[in-house]
Amino acid sequence: MNVLLRIYAIFSKELTQLKRDKMTFGMVIMIPLIQLVLFGYAINSNIRHIPAGVVDDSKTGLSRVLIQTISATHVVNFKQHYSNAQQAEEAIARAEVRAVLVIPKDVSQRLVRHQAVGLGLPPSSDEETSRPLAQWVVDGSDTTIAAAIKSLRNMPLAELLSKPANRSTPTFEVTLLYNPEQRSAVSIVPGLVAVILTMTMIMFTSAAIVRERERGNLEMLITTPVRPVELMLGKIIPYMFIGALQVTIILTLGKIVFDVPINGGLGQLAGATFLFIAASLTLGLVISTIAKNQLQSTQMTIFVLLPSILLSGFVFPYEGMPELAQHIAEALPATHFVRLIRGVVLRDVQVIDMTFDVSWLALFTLAGLAVASLRFKKNLD
Repeated sequence: MNVLLRIYAIFSKELTQLKRDKMTFGMVIMIPLIQLVLFGYAINSNIRHIPAGVVDDSKTGLSRVLIQTISATHVVNFKQHYSNAQQAEEAIARAEVRAVLVIPKDVSQRLVRHQAVGLGLPPSSDEETSRPLAQWVVDGSDTTIAAAIKSLRNMPLAELLSKPANRSTPTFEVTLLYNPEQRSAVSIVPGLVAVILTMTMIMFTSAAIVRERERGNLEMLITTPVRPVELMLGKIIPYMFIGALQVTIILTLGKIVFDVPINGGLGQLAGATFLFIAASLTLGLVISTIAKNQLQSTQMTIFVLLPSILLSGFVFPYEGMPELAQHIAEALPATHFVRLIRGVVLRDVQVIDMTFDVSWLALFTLAGLAVASLRFKKNLD
């Protein structure tokens, strides 16, 4: 009986502590809710509305019908028209679109002689009669995007010609850029840099101010002439070198072990990485000024990490998410860095050509630094 009473006393104490710790209680409720919403609503492996472009060298009624027929599948969303294939490939490198449909001048002749039409029954050995109608040029650095476009390769011409699919002659030729072998490591290793930096950088700095408070050093800092923004900068600069070291290790091992190419310049890579590390560190500092102890800072870090990893496009395709989830993803630094590092490492894109992602990371860093400094000053008051 006494055993039960003692257990009940401990149980009551823990329950009271949990009720008083509103942050922990909130995390107990919010973390499963967030996971449920992310996996049940936002995560979708069926990719739709992939941003795509068109190079229409034919400019005929047939080419327009072909574009409308493909649009009706909802796999792609044609957003841009380009005058030639070179412009289209440059747009893919900048991640402006993920794929481009190139319709040749002789698309009408190809259609007439296509085996699906059955006119003349030409032998399959004749190269002119076994040519696809058009060509897809695809960003192969994301294997899920490449797989979705390849699903259109044998798209039946039923709606266009009232004819069934002819598997011996594909409707479209598919050309994969940057990762023609569709090796998953090529797509995963650059994205892994974003995930590891997100985890470590936020975790390092989220406990920075809290740790000073718990160790009793905050009073000493108050008596020094250091300003809040100077303290914030001093806190994050050492971790920038640690982040750079982590990136070097991951990409070097990726190159040696998995033969992942590094096509972009090291200066471009360093610039993009610097911006992302700074953004992640300032996010950690903001958490550190909110949390009251290291346990709370860890819980809040997990609260940020879950959407950062799942919505950034590292594992699940960004294009497969509903619009609301895409808006949330756009607010997270990891989403912009996944685009940047895949662009620099795999597509040799210049950082300046991805202005939106660069600007967002820079503004996020400045805003985070300002908020952390103001909150730290308020805590001192």
